Amino acid sequence: MKPTERSAYSAIVDRPPLRLPQGVRLVAWPILNVEVWEIERPMPRQALVAPTGAVLLPDVANWSWHEYGMRVGFWRLKAVLDRFGIRPTLSINGKVPEAYPRVAAAARDGGWEFMGHNYVQVPMHKVENEREAIHRCLDALEKYTGKRPVGWLGPGLTETYDTPDLLAEAGVKYIGDWAYDDEPTEIATKHGPLVTLPYPIEINDIPVLAIQHHPSEVFVRKACDAFDRLYLESAERAKFFSIAFHPYLSGTPHQIKYFETVIEYVSRFPGVAFWTGEQILEWYRSARAAGKK
Repeated sequence: MKPTERSAYSAIVDRPPLRLPQGVRLVAWPILNVEVWEIERPMPRQALVAPTGAVLLPDVANWSWHEYGMRVGFWRLKAVLDRFGIRPTLSINGKVPEAYPRVAAAARDGGWEFMGHNYVQVPMHKVENEREAIHRCLDALEKYTGKRPVGWLGPGLTETYDTPDLLAEAGVKYIGDWAYDDEPTEIATKHGPLVTLPYPIEINDIPVLAIQHHPSEVFVRKACDAFDRLYLESAERAKFFSIAFHPYLSGTPHQIKYFETVIEYVSRFPGVAFWTGEQILEWYRSARAAGKK
């Protein structure tokens, strides 16, 4: 099915407003992405363009860029999250517990949510067997944590036409790839509805810093401006402020203070709760069920 066949158009002004629990005005959803970049493949992103203009393998320079994030940047980000008592959603490749056991253990022991993100960092269009890749990721994370992930984010938000059906078949309950709304929605699959959560395309360090190459201050301004508007609108209906970040970008020495500034800013407002994707899913299901009574 095409996306338009899975979800009918819905104007937010035509829907009855969803309500968060008493005392919660806006939900902040922080998503930390940790990945395995295999040296045998072209790197998913590049900080340094090859001198010849063509991708050369092995790409040690850009592999090292990402590796720095897993060795150092992750721990800077974790320190900020710990200081504010935040348990993020971890968008995680299934191979991370094997390749970076120290990182995976810190997240597991901290009670973070594990959200499937393919087995290694390869777009879903490029895997040889999509069903097998999905199950391999979820099985590995379930074996490591003792709990099967209920959420999924495609690498680079990639999906084929079949991905939602395969995810629902594998037991996934929510996805972040459909960044088309301010609120959770439901899309149709062959195995029942799949909930979409409002994952951030723009309040995300990859587009701001790695693609558009904005100064770090722009990341803060965009995030705070988005939060201000959502907080204002949250007086009338449930709103969600999502922010996505990566260890090799936001965890660098020159960037960490800007990430910290955003978290500090959001945390100072009354009625803001930091939730995981699974918490948003559980609330949404309850809210929908109550609305149907």
